[in-house]
Amino acid sequence: MKSTSFPSLRVTPEFRKAAESVLEEGETLSSFLETAVRKQIQFRRTHKEFIARGLAARDEAQRTGVYYTVNEVMDSLREVVESAKRKRV
Repeated sequence: MKSTSFPSLRVTPEFRKAAESVLEEGETLSSFLETAVRKQIQFRRTHKEFIARGLAARDEAQRTGVYYTVNEVMDSLREVVESAKRKRV
């Protein structure tokens, strides 16, 4: 696959210096930026999916009239955690 480039990014000297100041050993500014963009892409995809699931759940609750209290949800989540802990031991 042929690679391509992102457009140039104009920043203030202070901003560039701040970015360079957090680079880890052997890390380049380009690799730092690539990692940051990849993480942001994943975050935005995950966030979009989360919102979609929440809206679908809302629509399903409105359609069926079945709603759960906070305590019911929390109890269910506690059971999941406890079950996972028992399986680990």
